[in-house]
Amino acid sequence: MIEVENLTRYYGTRRAINNLSFQIEKGEVVGFLGPNGAGKSTTMNIISCILSASSGSVKINGFDTFEQSLEIRKVIGYLPETPPLYPDMVVTDYLNFSAGIRGVDAKKTTTAVQRVLEKCSLKDVGHRIIGRLSKGYQQRVGLAQAMVHDPEILILDEPTIGLDPIQIIEIRKLIQELAAEHTIILSSHILPEITQICKRVIIINEGEIAAVDSLGGLTASLRKSERLSLTVRNSEGNVLEELKKLDQVISTTKGEDNQYFIECKLRSNLQDDIAKLALTNQWGIVELKPVSMTLEDIFLKLTLEEKGAAA
Repeated sequence: MIEVENLTRYYGTRRAINNLSFQIEKGEVVGFLGPNGAGKSTTMNIISCILSASSGSVKINGFDTFEQSLEIRKVIGYLPETPPLYPDMVVTDYLNFSAGIRGVDAKKTTTAVQRVLEKCSLKDVGHRIIGRLSKGYQQRVGLAQAMVHDPEILILDEPTIGLDPIQIIEIRKLIQELAAEHTIILSSHILPEITQICKRVIIINEGEIAAVDSLGGLTASLRKSERLSLTVRNSEGNVLEELKKLDQVISTTKGEDNQYFIECKLRSNLQDDIAKLALTNQWGIVELKPVSMTLEDIFLKLTLEEKGAAA
């Protein structure tokens, strides 16, 4: 559905993105990640036909973003980091206006506006002036304008930025519901949000692709060891030293209270040995579990550690 090939963009002499290539299939929900200034917004603006590329191409449903942008705009809904709102307009008037510029048939506009008011939970504020709404409701209005023409693809740039925790949960739930019917590209600095919503991630760093894979695939490719968490009732004696005596253990560290972390070689299967050791020393196991590599771990490894190694 979306094919990005060798995409490069310069601002004057500064290269914002360099030779990006990736594909997104119909129905996918993809997280688009990178540090500030990595080129995320530039890439999304090019995909949305707002910017042109210096070189390379983007094709959506076979249409080229440079030569056939009008066709592409029909199938894309874009919510930029700052929603394109007119604060002096009433919500329904603004959405009617948005439907018009999106090319929605005049006979279908009322139905289209009512649909997004319902889907974005805006019916109770449809009569109100946008500038007097809370930040959360304004974000919903921004999302509604991106959806009013019922696009196949939604591109959402930091959709929960500046929202309070309750508003974040509401918008996240809405995006999860939309994922059942749309292809979605989601950019966010809230990494747990990406983990909950997205099946695959694209990570860019300094304008270049750092990784394209599922969370599981990235974990498998980056992890050089395994980590276990052990919580016990009785930590008398030198628990760390006893754990270090086990074969395959690389290092041990103490967490809060009676929690210990054991880093061991891949496929060590040390759970039984640790349980026997705990029984012998009468530690009393409360919990013993593997520690998964988080998206934050992956992100930092790809954007900071590898950058440092390259330097």
